[in-house]
Amino acid sequence: MKKIEIFDPAMCCSTGVCGPGVDPELLRMATMVSNLQKAGKDIKRHNLSEEPQAYIDNAAVNDVILKEGADALPVTVVDGAVLKKGEYPTNDELLDWSGMSKEELVTLLIQEKVAQNGGCCSGGSGCC
Repeated sequence: MKKIEIFDPAMCCSTGVCGPGVDPELLRMATMVSNLQKAGKDIKRHNLSEEPQAYIDNAAVNDVILKEGADALPVTVVDGAVLKKGEYPTNDELLDWSGMSKEELVTLLIQEKVAQNGGCCSGGSGCC
């Protein structure tokens, strides 16, 4: 299984909901990362404000920051190699790197929702 790490710029939070306006890109990333984690994928985000040591400890990210500055963030590292910098990966890229298809993710999310609701035929849902 591939290890995906996303190194965010310094932020007050990873969702973008902490300020006066919601950044849809940060919200998309938080949702995708959460969904892939639920699927058992090895994916993590780091926030420069909260985890500066992670940026120092990762040689590839440290090198990018030293050469290009913090403006190169976010940086996405897959199995130790920088695959994207300066912007967040797309949903398709994240799925590809994690080895998961859109269909698999949708199926997982549907199963999770059904389980949360006690199954399709409970509670008078009318779906059976």
